[in-house]
Formats: sequence, C-alpha cells, structure tokens
Amino acid sequence: MTGSRCQSTPELGTAPPVTYNRLFLKFHLIFCSEGVPIFPVMRESVSSPIKTSQNAARIFRRTLKPLTFVLLCLTVFSAWAQTQQTITQIRVIGNRRIPKETIVARLFSHEGETFDPTTVERDFNSLWNTGYFEDVRIEREDNPKGGIILDVYVREKPTIRDIQYKGLNSVTNSDVLDRLKKEKVSFSIESQYDPTRIARVETVIRELLAEHGHQFATIKADVKTIPPASVQVVFNIKEGPRVKVGNISFAGNQHMSSRDLRYAMKNLRPVGIPHSIIFENLFAKTYDASKLEEDAERVRQAYRDKGYFRASTGEPATRIRNEGGLSFFTFRPRRGKRIDIRIPVDEGARYRLGAITFRGNKAVPDQNLKALRAQFPLKDGDWFNFTAFGKGLQNLQKAYGQLGYINFSGNPIPTIDDDKKTVSFVIDLEEGKPFYVSRIEFQGNTVTRDFVIRRELYLEEGQVYNSHLWELSLLRLNQLDYFDPLKVDQDSETHQNPEAGTVDLLLKVHEKGKNSIGLNGGVSGLSGTFLGLNYQTNNFLGLGETLSVQASAGNLSRNLLFGFNEPYLRNKPIGLGFQIYSSKYDYNSAKSYNLTGADANTTSAVNSLTQNYNQSVTGFTVSGKLPIKHTFKNIGITYSLNRSSVTTFSQASQNLFQTLAFRSGIQGTNSLEGIVNSMVSLSYSWNKLDSSYMPRSGSSFQGALQVAGLWGNVRYISPVVEYKQFRPIKWFHFSPEGRNVLGWRVQANYIQGISGDVAPPFNRFYAGGESDLRGFDIRTATPYGFVPTRVQFNLTNPDGSCVPQDPTNPQTNQCVKVPIPVYGIGPIGGDTQVTGNVEYRIPLVGRTAALELFDDFGMNMAVSSEQLKQSPQGYASLNAPLYGCPNYVNGACVGGQAIQFDRYIRPISGTNYVPRMSLGAQISVMMPIINAPFRVYYAYNPLRLYDQINGENLITRSMFPAGGAGDYSYAQATQLYGSLYQLREPNKTFRLTVSTTF
Repeated sequence: MTGSRCQSTPELGTAPPVTYNRLFLKFHLIFCSEGVPIFPVMRESVSSPIKTSQNAARIFRRTLKPLTFVLLCLTVFSAWAQTQQTITQIRVIGNRRIPKETIVARLFSHEGETFDPTTVERDFNSLWNTGYFEDVRIEREDNPKGGIILDVYVREKPTIRDIQYKGLNSVTNSDVLDRLKKEKVSFSIESQYDPTRIARVETVIRELLAEHGHQFATIKADVKTIPPASVQVVFNIKEGPRVKVGNISFAGNQHMSSRDLRYAMKNLRPVGIPHSIIFENLFAKTYDASKLEEDAERVRQAYRDKGYFRASTGEPATRIRNEGGLSFFTFRPRRGKRIDIRIPVDEGARYRLGAITFRGNKAVPDQNLKALRAQFPLKDGDWFNFTAFGKGLQNLQKAYGQLGYINFSGNPIPTIDDDKKTVSFVIDLEEGKPFYVSRIEFQGNTVTRDFVIRRELYLEEGQVYNSHLWELSLLRLNQLDYFDPLKVDQDSETHQNPEAGTVDLLLKVHEKGKNSIGLNGGVSGLSGTFLGLNYQTNNFLGLGETLSVQASAGNLSRNLLFGFNEPYLRNKPIGLGFQIYSSKYDYNSAKSYNLTGADANTTSAVNSLTQNYNQSVTGFTVSGKLPIKHTFKNIGITYSLNRSSVTTFSQASQNLFQTLAFRSGIQGTNSLEGIVNSMVSLSYSWNKLDSSYMPRSGSSFQGALQVAGLWGNVRYISPVVEYKQFRPIKWFHFSPEGRNVLGWRVQANYIQGISGDVAPPFNRFYAGGESDLRGFDIRTATPYGFVPTRVQFNLTNPDGSCVPQDPTNPQTNQCVKVPIPVYGIGPIGGDTQVTGNVEYRIPLVGRTAALELFDDFGMNMAVSSEQLKQSPQGYASLNAPLYGCPNYVNGACVGGQAIQFDRYIRPISGTNYVPRMSLGAQISVMMPIINAPFRVYYAYNPLRLYDQINGENLITRSMFPAGGAGDYSYAQATQLYGSLYQLREPNKTFRLTVSTTF
C-alpha cells in the first residue's frame, strides 16, 4: 500500500502501535476504499525536538477535525449496526405457573423483527405492570448463528393457597369478606401474594373491629412459604377488650335536656328504651370513633330543628375507663372498657322563620310563586326547623324536575334579624333549561320485547322530561313482576346533551324466570292439609301474557284451574282473560268432634245443630280490563257462570238450604242440586303498591259490584270495597329510608237478595281464619241463629235402650221415632261484614322472611231479617206435619199436634253484633321450592264470643207417650234441645299455614 493515501500502519518511530477492533477495521476499510485517510503519515524526522514539537502541534491541529468526524461516524454506525440485527429467538426463564405463551403475548418484541432497545423497554414495563412478578429482567445475547436472542428472566409472585383468621370472635369470616368486597380489596385464595395488599387487609380488619367496639385490636399477618411457589397467610388477631359507650354528657345546654340530645345521637346513644329513666344508661352500644363526629352533627341538627339556628358543637372530649359495677344479668363484676363522651354546645338564640322568597325564577312566573312557597311545610312565624326546611328544598327540586329542569338547584341565602329573632331566606333559583326526552333504551331484556316495556311507561320520547313520571313508570314495571325490583337511582341512567337540550334514558333490567313450576302444600284453615302443583308463565313469549295451570287436593278442598290473560289486546291497552275451574270445599266442622262412647241421641243432637256441608262448583269466568291512561286506575268487567251442588251433613244445614228462599221456584230436596249462578261484576281499582308480596310503600283500592240473576236461578247483589296502605317506618316515624313497614287494610262487604229471593247460604259471610281474623277458626266468627228443625228423636227407656218398633224382634235395632220441633242453634252467616287488619313488619331477610306483629279486628252481622226469610214451600214443609208421638201402634206414632214456626230465622241476641279481635305475632317466609308464603303465628283473642244462650223450647210432655220411656225421653230431649248452649270461641291460637292475609 506504499504511495497510497491510506496507511495501514504508521511509520516506525512516529507513534505506538494501535489495536483495532473489528468495528474500527470495518470503518477503516470502508473509508480507505473511498480514498479518505484515517491517520495522516508523519514523514518528518524525529532528530530535532523543537521541530518535532512544532510539527506535532501542526499535525494535531490538522488531525483534530478529521478525528472528530470519524468518532461521530463510529457512533452512528454502531447504533445503526445494532438496530439492523434481527431477533431470532425469545426465551422465557423462571416461570412456573404462568405459561410462556402468556408472557410472550405481553411483549411488543417478536421473533423475526429487528431488535429495538426502545421496544425492549416497553416489554419490561408491560410485564412489570401485570403485577404477577417480583422481578423482571431482559438480557440480550448474540446468537452464534447470527441475530439476537432475548432472554426474559421472571420471578413470579407466590400464590396464596390458604387464608386463616385466628382470634376473630366479634365478627365472622363472612363479615370480613363482605367488608373487603365493599372496600374493593381483592384478596382471596389463588390470588397473587402482595405485601401491600396484606397491609391493606390488616387495616380493613382493624376498622371493622373498631366498629364493633374493639378499638385496641392488633392484627399481624404471618406469611409461611409453601413450596414450590405458594404461601399461607395467617392473620393473628388480638381483639382486646370491648369498648362501649359510657356516660354521655353535654356542656352548655340550657334549653334542651341531655336526654333529648342523647336521643339524637343515633350511632352512639344508649340502646335502652327511648326517654326512659331506668334503662337509658343500662345498655350501651359499642364505641365507634368514626361515628362520633356524625353524632355531634346530629346534636347540632337537633338544636336547629328546635329553632336554634346558630347552635354549634365543639370538639367532643373522650375519656376511657375500666367498666365497673355488677352486671344486671349475671350479678358479677363487669369487665371491659368504657369511653365517656362530653360534647360542648353553644345554643345561641332561638329564631322563628321570617319569610321565604325566591329570585331568578323564569319558568315559574311571579304570580305563581305561591306554588313554590307551598313546597315548604314551614309557615312564616313558626320556629325554624332545619329538617323541614331541607324537605322543602327537596320538594322544590322535584317540582322543577317535573317540568324538565334536570339541573335545577336552589341556593338558600339566610338573613338573620337578631332584634326580632327571625331568620329569612332568599332562595336563588338556578333553573337551567328544560330537557326533552330524546331516546329511551333498555338493557338486559333478553325475553321481554322492547315495546312491552315501553307501553308501560308514563314518559314518552319527545316530551318534556318529568322525573315524577319516570318514577311512576318504574313502579308500574315493578307491579308487572317481570323483573327484579327496579330503583330509579340504581337501574336507570340519564345522559344529557346540554347543547341540544335533550336527555337519553337507559333502563337496566334483570328478568325473572318467566316459567314457574312449583310444588306447594301445607296447612290452611280453608283448605286443611293440602298438596298442590302449579305451572305459570308470567311473560309468555315475552309479550306479557300470563298462562297458569293449578291443581291442589287436600282433606277439605280440591281445586283445578286453567287460565290465560292478555294484558294488551292487539297492542291496545285492553286486558282480556278467562279462567276455567272446578273446586270442592268441605265445610264439615263436625269432623272436629270426638263422639266416642256417646249415645245415639247425643250424636244426633250434635249433628243436627251444626252447619256442616260441602259444595262442588264448576264454571268459568271471562274478564276485561281497561286501564286509564297515565294512571294506576282500571275499570273492569267480569262475567262468571258456574254450577254448584251442596251435600249436607246435618239436619240444621239441610233445613237451612231447603227452607231459605234463595232459589227461584225450586225448593225442597232439589234446591241442593243444580244451583246455577250467572253473575256480572263491575269493578274500579287503583294500585300503587311497590310489590305484590311484602310491599314496602304505596296503597291500593278495589271496589266491585256483583250482580247475580241475569241468568241462572239465584239473584243477589253484593258490593265489596277494600283499601290497603303500607308505609316504611324509621324510628317510629314515616320515612322513605325506613327499614320496617306499617301496613293496614280495611274491607267492607254486603250481600242482599233481589226480586224476592235471598242470597244463597254459601255466599253469606263467615269470618275467621288466616285471611281475616287469624285467631279464630275458619268460618266461625259469625252470627248464630235459631234454625227451625224437625228432629226424629229416639224413644228411649230409662236403662238407655230404645223402644223397638217391633217388640217381637228387638234385635232389628229400629227404634220408635218421635218427631219433635227444635230451634237449633247454628252459624247463619252475616249479610254485612267489616274487617280491619294492622301489621308492623320487621324484615329479617329482604322480602323473603319477616317478623310481623298484627292486630285483626272484625264484625260479622246479620243486619236484614228479610235476608233470612224462609220460602213458602220450606215454611210449609216445617209447619204442615204433626209433632209428637203420644201413642204408637205397632211402632207407628198415632196422634200429634201442629206447631207454628217463625217465618224468619232469627239471629240470637248477643251473637249478632259481636266485635272480634286477634293480637299476635307471626313469621312469614317465602319458600323457594313451593313458591308460596309459609307462616307460623300465635294469636290471642281479647274480643270474642264467650256466652251462654238459652234455647227456645217447643217440646212438651204431651209429645211423648205415657210411661217411663216417655218420661225419660222427654227429660232427655229437653236437656239436649231446650237447655243452655255454650258458645265459647278460642282464647288463643297457634297455627301453621301457607297463605297471606293481605
């Protein structure tokens, strides 16, 4: 290379040897090939030092610029060379539980792509941010075959295999898990171990225990390794002593007593009876420091509700002490800690409300400001009440919400007059602008069609948004029972478009199972012990139809039913439905008598005086309903046609059905068969209850007028009205936030025959049972009456044997029968009934189980004597025959006398207008399998029928033959039918049943 501008090595003696790496050689060759020298050749001699120094300086100046350029080129080329290398392989090292494919999927670098340090940095951040690893390291390695190998080193966080809470007594593990879920702390078995999360769990447990009075609890987590890559976490908990609220006192209170202020402290006040003297400080709640500030604010609120507008509370002072004294229950020394609380108060002056005025109103003209003022329950001059004033602001917001002003806000500005001791308010109204409904959409309805939901809404697209109508729409949907209970604040969303002035509504629903196949059974006063099977589809084909099939059988009843209901006929708000049914009810109360060992006359007397019969009914109903638009009101009409027959089990029942004039033109034995009832019922109702079972709020009204006789052979009219209301209760006050519920029902019924007929006996009213008066047996709370009866009395010898009709053959056991007139005492039913029920419900598990305290009151009366008139045929069948057997020849009676019975069945004085009342408690549970409410209740009856009734005796000695048999039989008949009757209704009742009262 002599003579060339590129020198591979410097000349001997000019510079030391230089070692080049491969990269430099590569640059050298490239630049030399282009004729660019790397190092200039030093040709000067080294004999003269001065000259050598000058030459060196000149050479250095000549070399500096090219050398800088070369170094810059080397740097650029080095980076370029690295970026041009290809990733040939990615290896994952150290993973155990997480598959390699999962880790590789998180990387942005891929095999076959060019290596990029920036991308590798993103790979590191991506893996680290997963939170799965304790350590992540990515190294680069040259592949001997060419290219780059990425080695991804990971060390996984261990998996939690076991979690234990040792020493936890005041709360359960479930309480801890619920609190962790509420605080959004993800901590469970098979999750990744994270020390910071363990510390968070300790804090949550400590706060939970503090709420239960353990302010000094200590929690320490012990983590044990379980090879190869798992851990066990054990929380060692020392709860410490339970800290309860001690003495609560106040400083500076002059116009309000300490007891009233303690009562305002809902969180920390004593549990004792409110405003009691003895028990107020006997029982105490556990101390929770986090609730003390809230209770101090409640004390201030109590003052402001009494007019002390400027009242304030200072910083509460607490003092911990050991609990002393003896336990009220164990009479042993008390252990634990108490915290005494002392709250300083500054009452200030008491103020009255001066005036409430408004400004900034545009949507409401000035002449209608009285309507805004009416939203506040306080009147000018009343003592100021902060709670009532806040309620007025809420009412004001709702009123504007009904006009479409979603973003309305009212800012009250107080003005205090210390001379007059009044406080006035100017409410600055920020109305915003009205919003119109743009779209209403639904989410979660997989079966129910959109138009089925939309037709129940009172708010429509295109109209002004009305918050009240939207609330009513959700209430209407809840009544359909298609979905889980809907709440405005939880299940609906509003999306505003302020520029367009529109709002979109999204309703999220969760459908219930439309098909219900249930097995139900139990014990009922009306049905006895029964077992039933039912099938119902509440939302057939997602169009809202209801198809139901029911079948049940028991020892007192049998029912078969098939029904179908279409709520919207051809998508018009006209409901149409029908039912086909067959039923049989047994009203034979004689089954409860134990007559073992009784003689024939006693058995006959008991059976003859008891109203015992059964009724078989087969028929159908067709009903139509027309809802009034945008209301909860309905107008309905129902036509019912059924055919029934009656089988009697006592002489009193037979006489009652055969003599009463309840069938047109048919009396006697045929009156018990072929009873055809053709009835039309006109109804008006409204229903604002929030649920069909265990409602919490709302009311309902039903009124109906039943008219029978358009066809058939019975004629009567029967109006019925019923009103229900339920109100949530909080601290013995009506409040929407209340947990308990107070409900009541009032029902009135009346029935009267028309066109000269009376109502059928089985349509008269018989109270008692779990549906109205829970402490009384079914159909027993009713008036009693004297029912005329012709009784065939056995002629009996003094030794108890009957006189045979054929003395020559006494083994035939055919006794001589003496017809005697008897006024039997039996339940005759009322034509007027009034029932009232009151329940105080304490929910135990949502709307599934509840404890209910109840008071049932009712009166069942026979007001109209015309409704107990006997038919001419029946009356003649009793009066025409002769009574008595003064003589008998060959077993046949000879002689007798005529008896004139009353034309009317007379109610017995003392049994007709008798109030009944039941007080008691019950537990109601909706059974998930049988799909019916199961109830267990105990009732005490403070008002009941408990009397002795003198019977009317028409029996005379002349009706019996002379001799010992006649004397004995006369005395026995007088004792059985003419003596005192004991009418004793139960004092208390314990019962299990499957049904609801109201």
